[in-house]
Amino acid sequence: MGMANNQQSPAWGVFWMVVTGLCFVAVTALVKSLGQRIPAAESAFLRYVLGLVFLLPMAKSLAQARLTPRMWRLFSLRAVFHTCGVALWFFAMTRIPIAEVTAMNYINPVYVTVLAVIFLGERLALRRVMAIVAALIGALMILRPGFRELDPGHFAMLGTALLFAVSYILAKILSGEVSAAVVVALLSVGVTIGLAPLAIAVWVWPTWWELLVLLGVAFFATAGHYTMTLAFAAAPMTVTQPVTFLQLIWAVSLGAIVFGEPVDPWVIAGGSVIMAAVIFITWREAVLKRRITPLVPETKI
Repeated sequence: MGMANNQQSPAWGVFWMVVTGLCFVAVTALVKSLGQRIPAAESAFLRYVLGLVFLLPMAKSLAQARLTPRMWRLFSLRAVFHTCGVALWFFAMTRIPIAEVTAMNYINPVYVTVLAVIFLGERLALRRVMAIVAALIGALMILRPGFRELDPGHFAMLGTALLFAVSYILAKILSGEVSAAVVVALLSVGVTIGLAPLAIAVWVWPTWWELLVLLGVAFFATAGHYTMTLAFAAAPMTVTQPVTFLQLIWAVSLGAIVFGEPVDPWVIAGGSVIMAAVIFITWREAVLKRRITPLVPETKI
């Protein structure tokens, strides 16, 4: 009994969120290590195929789910958006530094806040509008259009953030109607099916080592989502959301030490501004006792 109480505490929430961040940094590092030999769509497809192994415990829940035609349409729509987002994310990973991918990923919850106004009828107070504007300024600090040449990977990440935000909004609608296990499992199956034709079109036979790396990607991505649910159960988002900022520090360090990527102070500053805006939005939602904005890792692959 004492153990259960211990695990429902801010300290445990922070611990599990740190583990979650390390898992997702491991995902980005492993994908980056693959390089550009295997096309992005194929890498993404293999990650999801191999990841299906980790979903076997959810097979029973999936078999027992009773879905209406409307639910099937929403699940299919979510799979389409997420498929495109995942393919763009894998593409961006081969093109731009890990730190920039991580910093731009912080925009996802801001997109969700805006989309919630359009699709869920949320109302935006002036303070949240100002936080959204601050986050967009942070994104401009990272990209610096006109001051440097932008890579297609930057545009891919902007697209990824928006597509994942739409996917999250659809998940939020569906999570009120079916179990979390069904939402997760159907997304994985749907994205695997969606990526298959894209992967086949550009197929290159992977080596055993590349398959092992992608199995590692699938493992860490699955583990990250699991530890995130533990963090969320242990502590409120106002405690766990700021911890996700550590991912940027780890990504910058990893990029510099392992991949020889230069440390860009503008990327760190821009990511910090976006994260501050997301933390403010999360805090405001806690005050209003309403949860719309996701934890940063909730919109990851």
